[in-house]
Amino acid sequence: MSANYSSGVDQAFASIYSLLFIGGLPLNIAALYFFCFGWVVHSTTTIYMKNLAVCDLLLLTSLPLRVYYYSRRPQLPQAVCDTTGLLLLVNMYSSIFLLTCISWDRCMALCFPLSRRAQAVRQQAKYICAGAWALSIVGTIPTYFVPNQKVSNRTLCFDSQPDYIRARAVTSAMVLCFALPLAIMVTCSCSLLRAVHHSTAVQMELVNGSKIKHMVMTNVAIFLGCFLPFHVTVLCYQVPALKEEHLTMAYKCALLLACANATLDPLAYYFATETFQHFVSMDHLRGTWSSRHSNTERGCSSNP
Repeated sequence: MSANYSSGVDQAFASIYSLLFIGGLPLNIAALYFFCFGWVVHSTTTIYMKNLAVCDLLLLTSLPLRVYYYSRRPQLPQAVCDTTGLLLLVNMYSSIFLLTCISWDRCMALCFPLSRRAQAVRQQAKYICAGAWALSIVGTIPTYFVPNQKVSNRTLCFDSQPDYIRARAVTSAMVLCFALPLAIMVTCSCSLLRAVHHSTAVQMELVNGSKIKHMVMTNVAIFLGCFLPFHVTVLCYQVPALKEEHLTMAYKCALLLACANATLDPLAYYFATETFQHFVSMDHLRGTWSSRHSNTERGCSSNP
C-alpha cells in the first residue's frame, strides 16, 4: 500500500511538472517575442519583462529532468541533481528580484511621473536587471558548498533536501532575500492602488480602474502563493521539534509551487502590460491637459 501511495505521488508530481512545462514554454516564448518584436510600447518595464521571460525559460528547461525522475526513478548522478536544484534556486530569486523591480517601476511611473530623480533611476533598468542576476547567482551558488553531511544515495535526488537547508545562516539570508522584496512589492502595490483610486483617468472612465486593481492584487497573490510556502518550509527546518521526514512532502510541494511561477508570470504580468501602459498614458495626458488648461485660465484672468 505504501509502494502504491509512493507511486501515485510520483505520477502526480510528474504530471504537474509536465503541465507546467507544456503550458509555460509557449507562453514565455510568445511573451519574449511579443516584447522583442511585437507592437508593444517599449519602456523600462519591458526591459524587466524580457529578463523575467528569459529567467522563466531557463527554469522551465530544468523541468523535463524532474518529469523523467518522477516517472522512471533513474539513478542520476548527484552532480546533475545539484545543478538542477541550483538552476531552480538562481531563477527563483532572479524572479523574485525582477518581479519586485516591475512593481517598483510601475509605482515610480505612476506615483512620481514628474520626479527627475525617479525617472533617472528608471532609465537604469538594464543595469538594475544585471544587478538582480548577479545578486541571484553570487548569492545562491555558495549555498551548495555549505559543509554538511552529503547524501550518498543517488536514488534520492529530488526527494532529498539540499545541504544548505540545514544551515541557519544560509536559510536566514534566503528568507531575508524574500521578505525585503515582499515588503517593497506590498508597499508599491498599496501606492499603486491608492493612485488608481485618485486617478483622473479612472474618475473620467477613460480606463477601467477595477481591471488595474485586480491586476495589482493578482500579482501580489501569485508572488505570495508561489514563493511564501518555500520560505516558510525552509524556516521549519530550523525548528528542532519538527523532524525532517515530516517536512519532506512539504518541501517537494513548495518547490512545485515555486516552479509554477514560471507559468503564471506571463498570464499575470506580460499580457497586462498594455493595460497598465494605457492607464499611465491616459492619466498623464489628462494631468498634462488639466495643468495647461489651468495655467491658460490663470494667464487669461491676469490680463486686463
